[in-house]
Amino acid sequence: MSRYDSSRYAVDLDEYPKIVSAVVPGPESRAWHGRCTKYFMGLSSQVKLFPVAFESGCGCTLRDVDGNRYIDFSSGIYVTTLGHCHPKVTEAVRKYAGQLMNAHDFTTKIKTLLCEKLAQVLPGDLTGYQFYDCGTAAVEAGMRVLRAAAGKHELLSCFYDFHGKTYGAVSLAEFRSAAYGATRAPGMHLLPRPNTYRPHWTKVDGSIDTDRYLEFYAEYLDRATANAVAGFVLEPIQGWGGSVMPPDDFFPKLRKLCDQRKILLMADEVLTGWARTGKWLCMEHWGVVPDVVAIGKGFGNGFPVTCIAVREPYKEKLEAISASSSYGGNPMACAAALASTEVIEEEGLLEHGLHLGELFRRRMERWKERFNIVGDTRVKGCLMGVELVKDKQSKEPFEEAGKRVYQRAFRKGLAWIPAGHILRMSPPVVMPDNVAHKAMDIIEESIAEVEKELR
Repeated sequence: MSRYDSSRYAVDLDEYPKIVSAVVPGPESRAWHGRCTKYFMGLSSQVKLFPVAFESGCGCTLRDVDGNRYIDFSSGIYVTTLGHCHPKVTEAVRKYAGQLMNAHDFTTKIKTLLCEKLAQVLPGDLTGYQFYDCGTAAVEAGMRVLRAAAGKHELLSCFYDFHGKTYGAVSLAEFRSAAYGATRAPGMHLLPRPNTYRPHWTKVDGSIDTDRYLEFYAEYLDRATANAVAGFVLEPIQGWGGSVMPPDDFFPKLRKLCDQRKILLMADEVLTGWARTGKWLCMEHWGVVPDVVAIGKGFGNGFPVTCIAVREPYKEKLEAISASSSYGGNPMACAAALASTEVIEEEGLLEHGLHLGELFRRRMERWKERFNIVGDTRVKGCLMGVELVKDKQSKEPFEEAGKRVYQRAFRKGLAWIPAGHILRMSPPVVMPDNVAHKAMDIIEESIAEVEKELR
């Protein structure tokens, strides 16, 4: 078995992180940001809160246009799982950029090799594939497969999951519909999902009652248009919703319910797949094989390539929905995805991702005891979240603290992701232990300073 070699990704911690400008973002960043935003609109909250202009990246580090150096603790946004500019991925894209850039959905050698590799690494009988250029397109294709395979049209999804920004994907998540100026499509049913920190239903001992959620789903199906429901679409772990992780018995029980009710199960693994949680698919943590899977973000390590994978009994439905796209299976995209997959295998990154997750878990568990504003910490491999609250009893969200901790850590040289009162983290899985500890130190210092300010 291949083992992780930290020397490949060594970082001089005397040089990273290092802030050299008097203020950050520095003057060059502010100037470039000002020029860009005369035209470029619709920025994410992480940019609005810290409008830095990046210039280069290598491994798990970044540089901005002012020369400031950062530890990358976001991987873009769950994307550069192997770090920036991995040599093997870079060379694979360079080769096909000079050889064959697009052939629509005609067969190419590189696409065939990628399909064969997927059949080797994916669990169960996920043997039907199609490729796209963004996660939303893969989710939309998955929805069409569910409907074609089941011969039904309605779908179930969960509050605060996130599935993309086109009409169908937005309709899977009500909290996004109003923001996008859209009403939800008909036939889309929203249900609550288990949140161990904020449960709707609990047992006598106060622990989350997973069975009650499943009973609610069954009751809902009995009262709703059950015969018209084609499938249930979920994120294994909520991303935008705050790195919310389900109890371990949830997905096995949901798989059983779906089978009983003849409803197909689709996992949106755009964010959670391809080593992000220490597995090819996050669903493997619970021994569950979904009927349809959307894969993206880290799949091409920054190159825009995503995938839909369908179980053997339903893969012919990819033909029925006319699944091909103009850019999805282009040779550069397939080369990036194949190279990324091979790197994960060759460098032992699934195992290292699990190792990092345990390192992060041990560090973050102590924060709940040390800090009054840390209500909960969540870790699965290299996908983490910290929930900040005003009071541990009421669990009232503390958004001002979230904003300040995010900005404070960024000024110290940590590039990462905010989500209101929840701090999200997704470092590259290639990160050496000493860099991971340094990043944790920065976050810990920032929480301590902000808690003192807001006391």
